[in-house]
Amino acid sequence: MARKSLVGVVADELLDRIIAGDFPPGSSVPGELELSARHDVSRMTVREAMKTLEAQRILSVERGRGTFVNPLNRWASLEAVLRAASEGKNEADASVQLIELRRMLETGACELAAGRIGDADIKTLFGYVAAMRAAHEVNNVAAFVEADLAFHDLILRASENVFVAVLFEPLHRVLEKRRAETSAVPEIQEHAIGHHQNIAEALESRDAGRSREAMDAHMQQTLNDLKTLVLDTPQGV
Repeated sequence: MARKSLVGVVADELLDRIIAGDFPPGSSVPGELELSARHDVSRMTVREAMKTLEAQRILSVERGRGTFVNPLNRWASLEAVLRAASEGKNEADASVQLIELRRMLETGACELAAGRIGDADIKTLFGYVAAMRAAHEVNNVAAFVEADLAFHDLILRASENVFVAVLFEPLHRVLEKRRAETSAVPEIQEHAIGHHQNIAEALESRDAGRSREAMDAHMQQTLNDLKTLVLDTPQGV
């Protein structure tokens, strides 16, 4: 058990260095001898740690050449990808791709929720919108993000699809960080409030198509705001 824990420590520290950009995609990682000396562990421990990252497709071993870092889109570990998204250097791409993922899942969840959400939850949704407005008026970013996340979480639960909830749970930490960054921009807050109001009204109407369209419009606005107000990316890029 102790040895397995040590293997995990070495694997985590090497992953930290990969995420930090010490070893970018396509580059080789140090050999067993160098890593064993750095971590003061046996070469066997290092070998097992490398096998762990290889099994997650973070590393690829090329016989006779060495061990190389794979591009992020080849990684097979959700936890590792989330760590890279929240701590890595290529935050622009991660932010855009996170919105793309949310758009795929949340529009469908909102469509499902339209036919399943109860009156009490509808009332709660409008309460979250009111809380967002109040937080916006006093520039309380933390309170704004809290209400924003709660609004979306309620819709995910109201979809009554257990797979959607399971998929989104690991994303919560990353979403919270990203929301705090984007919601610091007052104009983005204003856009979000309007779209959340539209979504709540669409769900109140119990119209599945309207609800889906309202959430999709919100995701598109979020992407546009990210590119133009946070990343300074020209429209259409």
